[in-house]
Amino acid sequence: MMGTGYMGYYVIIGIISVVSWLVSSQLKKKFAKYSKVHLRNGMSGAEIARKMLADHGIRDVEVISTPGQLTDHYNPANKTVNLSEVVYGERNASAAAVAAHECGHAVQHATAYKYLTMRSKLVPVVQVTSNISQWVIFGGIALMASEAMGAAGKYVAIAGLIMMGFATLFSVVTLPVEYDASNRALAWLKNKNIVTPEEYKGSEDALKWAARTYLVAALGAIASLLYFALRIFGSKD
Repeated sequence: MMGTGYMGYYVIIGIISVVSWLVSSQLKKKFAKYSKVHLRNGMSGAEIARKMLADHGIRDVEVISTPGQLTDHYNPANKTVNLSEVVYGERNASAAAVAAHECGHAVQHATAYKYLTMRSKLVPVVQVTSNISQWVIFGGIALMASEAMGAAGKYVAIAGLIMMGFATLFSVVTLPVEYDASNRALAWLKNKNIVTPEEYKGSEDALKWAARTYLVAALGAIASLLYFALRIFGSKD
């Protein structure tokens, strides 16, 4: 009965997982492709990052190298642009795109971009609730099936749904944050003539596929939330 009842959820997770894998695979192919497009200006990812920060008057952010692949991120807590080793030292369209994108987040932070501020406030809440929300919902739905604990089970399930709602909101808020950072990066790369038209096309395409990974994640989070909301509020018990 448990397996049959959750079949819809497993289908959703299965579809999202497949789409996520396809997008991630395409992203890796794009980055590999544009890693072969070497920059005419000869600048490394680290040099591009430092120039973009300087051009925006940001002097309190450090650009550092971090191990791994596609581990690039901006840390607002200690104001660091963390670039993976291949981005930090390489001189190609992929490295330029990623370095500028992460600096786009630093510019958002410096200008108090509202969606970045909102996402930062959600981080501590999501860190606590994201791992347990699903289990709280499962427990609540299981209790709803019993006559003695049905009403209490519904409240438990709703509490889990609220927890999942925070994670979903985080995924949705991440979309404008990521798209805006890419737009800032691409505008700067073009306006300052950092890249040639051919290099720009590569950088733009790479960032487009990177953004799609966040879009898939947000759609998956919304689909899961709606599924459980229907399970809880659609129950006749």
